[in-house]
Amino acid sequence: MSEAWRQLGEARPGGILLIADHASNLVPADIELGINPALLANHIAIDIGVAEVAGLLVKSGAVDAAILGGVSRLVVDCNRDEDAPGVLPIASDGHAVPGNALDDAGREARLARFFRPYHAHIAATIAARRPAMILSLHSFTPTLAAHPEQARPWHVGVLYNEDDRLAATAIAALEAEEMMVGDQQPYSGKLLNATMNRHAEANGIPYVGIEMRQDLVRDAAGQALFTERLSRMCSKVALNLAG
Repeated sequence: MSEAWRQLGEARPGGILLIADHASNLVPADIELGINPALLANHIAIDIGVAEVAGLLVKSGAVDAAILGGVSRLVVDCNRDEDAPGVLPIASDGHAVPGNALDDAGREARLARFFRPYHAHIAATIAARRPAMILSLHSFTPTLAAHPEQARPWHVGVLYNEDDRLAATAIAALEAEEMMVGDQQPYSGKLLNATMNRHAEANGIPYVGIEMRQDLVRDAAGQALFTERLSRMCSKVALNLAG
């Protein structure tokens, strides 16, 4: 446990490891982002519902362990490459984040404090107890303030990059739950997949990226329902992988 990450459960070799980059809206007291505090409950600060679903998936035994990002994506976006401009976002969905306009020393300090320890813990966990598959868990807002004309009707999205071994089975399993499933929606994993590129694809570990729609996973009932759906999906994917 550290300020950069939080782990639930115990990883095991050949098991299922869940990774959630944006599961917290915590901003440490010594960091001033210069935003309205109310925005910390908004999708720009946190993937709503992810921490709760991750906890339920671990508790149910559907996944063995979950590694959750320890701070808000506005403090550092761990699902970016380290040298990407958006790793310390200066704006998000029309909201300026003036506290992230840092000089080189400030940027280096932020990365050293949060970004690198988070990814180092994931790498060490995988090296010590290589999972059979990784579940990358995110959630998405049904409407973007900056682009209200863009419809986002999907209930859940399945994302991947070059390694699509689990994608078709995951999509079929979620469609069997009578959900509208986005294949590479609401955005493409070929464009934004940094954590999975680094820890799954680079290690040859099968994975699937899941995006839950936030209005469906905001409350306890929705979180429980998504946990059941994702549990069944994981079982089907793991069975297909073993076969």
